[in-house]
Amino acid sequence: MKEVILLKYGEIVLKGLNRSFFNTKLESRVRRALKSVEGEFYFDYAQSTLCITPSDDADIDGAYERVKKVFGIATVCRGLACEKDMEDIKRVLAENIDELLGNAKTFKCDAKRSDKKFPLKSPEICAICGGIVLENRPDMKVDVINPERVITIEIRDRQAFIHGNGEKGAGGVPVGSSGRAMLMLSGGIDSPVAGHMIARRGAAIDAVYFETPPYTGELAAEKVRTLAEILTEYCGEIYLHSVSLTEVQETLVATCKEKLFTLLLRRFMVRCASRLAERYGAGCLITGESLGQVASQTMQALAVTDAVATVPVLRPCVGLDKEEIVVRAREIGTFDTSILPYEDCCTVFTPKHPDTRPDMAEILEEEAKLDVEGLVERALATDHFVKLG
Repeated sequence: MKEVILLKYGEIVLKGLNRSFFNTKLESRVRRALKSVEGEFYFDYAQSTLCITPSDDADIDGAYERVKKVFGIATVCRGLACEKDMEDIKRVLAENIDELLGNAKTFKCDAKRSDKKFPLKSPEICAICGGIVLENRPDMKVDVINPERVITIEIRDRQAFIHGNGEKGAGGVPVGSSGRAMLMLSGGIDSPVAGHMIARRGAAIDAVYFETPPYTGELAAEKVRTLAEILTEYCGEIYLHSVSLTEVQETLVATCKEKLFTLLLRRFMVRCASRLAERYGAGCLITGESLGQVASQTMQALAVTDAVATVPVLRPCVGLDKEEIVVRAREIGTFDTSILPYEDCCTVFTPKHPDTRPDMAEILEEEAKLDVEGLVERALATDHFVKLG
């Protein structure tokens, strides 16, 4: 008997002819996630399940927590591997009954007989194993409709597995299977959630943070770095770029109409982020914008900012309200960092009465007063990045 971790694949089982590509990506992501965990881990894939067998000195608890954050996995189970023999299955079940049941008072057994040559059918396996449970834990009751704990017995090609209730995995598809994206990462609640959502759809993530020294300080930059580091737990490596927009903002304040400051600034951000995306091989931008949440996120304002993008702009939070975004931020662990009270560059020069229905002709008239290309080039010349994860 050996304790193992079983990873049940999600939607990638439906990928048809491309399935081997996604399988390879997922196994690579799992291996990468476990590189920093103590001990050796051995992998065996069969029938939409990746079985991870740890060495005797391995940190199985740490491994279990890490793989729960790998995109592409529907369910994560800690289980017991045993011989594909009913007597051995009964023995292992009896010896580990308390660990499998925990504090539950009701249970049911569920058998999955992938190997159809096994002499007993699924109902017979369930009946025998249920009897073992009741014999060892007479306080338990069978509930086949709504049990507190399900004990699953899997009969596979090479061995059998026994496990209790699994935990929900991260879902989605493996990072790297859908290309690369550039996340416009502020210090707020929304953008880390947006990055997580697109990474869950298979995009490898890089990020760009726009700073405005001396108006924004080191604490604000450190906050963004911490958010990026949290995202690496799900996304793997992230190159976090920092670009200074101090000259841009000071020029806008000195030259342009106050009501358009935010929109003009957003257009500069999108220009710079698009250039970085093209430079580093990202196929799209990601923002945390939600329709109608603030003045710069009306339909007209989004159209104005999108007009200068040279790659697609994805907004996974666009249909979520703030409460829904906060729930997701708490789930992925970014919320407590996002609410730290450090200014970002968008809030430093916020106009008192921003234009929520901007006219493109007026925007272009204001930008005609500026050396747009020169400002973009000088901003990008400040780009510096750090590799995280």
